[in-house]
Amino acid sequence: MAWDEAAERTEKPTARRRSEARDQGKIARSTDLAAAVGLLAALLLLNLLGPGITGTLLALTQHLGEPPPLAPQDLTTWIMHCVDAVWRCLLPFLLILAVLAALMGLGQTGLYFSWKRLAPKFNGLNPLTGIKRLFSKDNVVRFAFSLLKMAVVAGVGWWTISADAGLILSAGQNGAVGVLHATSALTYKLALRMGMALLIIGVADYFWQRYSMERGLMMTRQEVKDEMKNMEGDPAIKARIRRTQYKMALQRLRSDVPKADVIVTNPTHYAVALKYDDATMGAPRVIAKGADFLAQRIREIAREHRVPIVERPSLARALYATVDVGKEVPPALYRAVAELLAYVYRLSGRAARTNQPAGAAR
Repeated sequence: MAWDEAAERTEKPTARRRSEARDQGKIARSTDLAAAVGLLAALLLLNLLGPGITGTLLALTQHLGEPPPLAPQDLTTWIMHCVDAVWRCLLPFLLILAVLAALMGLGQTGLYFSWKRLAPKFNGLNPLTGIKRLFSKDNVVRFAFSLLKMAVVAGVGWWTISADAGLILSAGQNGAVGVLHATSALTYKLALRMGMALLIIGVADYFWQRYSMERGLMMTRQEVKDEMKNMEGDPAIKARIRRTQYKMALQRLRSDVPKADVIVTNPTHYAVALKYDDATMGAPRVIAKGADFLAQRIREIAREHRVPIVERPSLARALYATVDVGKEVPPALYRAVAELLAYVYRLSGRAARTNQPAGAAR
């Protein structure tokens, strides 16, 4: 069953899926890579800053051997001097390591913080879940990486020590100083080689983490469809809403179009219903408008109720584009609308004094 489900996950994860996974702490990161970089950085810093640190610590050791005077203020000064010497000695080293560690974290995960990582996960208390997780493919790969790291550390250690075995055996002839120098050089070389080997393993581990996470975020086609529905709305619901809105629009047309004085058309693409009452309106008003099929319905209703239909393509386009239903026509269209109403009133026999909009007179 699990194999069949994995085989169906053929779609790349969406941006929302990635964002949710990031909020839950599912980010590709490698602790081995961070540890290897930290180890190499510490070794290089010790090689660079080591002589200065050693000199400061030797001077401090000599100073510690000098007993301070018995006065309390002198003892305080002596302690503060020791603390200041240690602080000045180690601060650059620790500060650079902290900056490198922060940059390493940002390089792998970017700016990231999630409270969900701090929330308790009670499903981890289920022993069956723990057993399944223990023998999962990811944990098997992690175990293999752990064995590889142990083999690499052991192999690098054996290679380094066996190559310098003669130097180690002859170091005793130079006394304690010779032994110290030989041991320090061997330790530094061993740590450097191990750090380089672990860096290679860490890089491989990081890319494996990215591949594993990407594979785990893969989605089925149904999951992609469900997510699109959640983000954009169910198409069936949206279609039902559109049908309801369309029915309401038709009901308004059946109610408003018969009240119009004239229908201005394009002649087929647009239809705008105009009404003017000089007693209640300052200018003619658009009481209905529509495009394509709605325009056809407006014309049909107008014919049923003997409302005049006049073709004025430019005026119809202008009214449809600039005037909302229920609004009066703008001053720029007063003259054209007034001439149209006058023409319609002449045909219908209405009094000429009622066909002049107040806006047109201005």
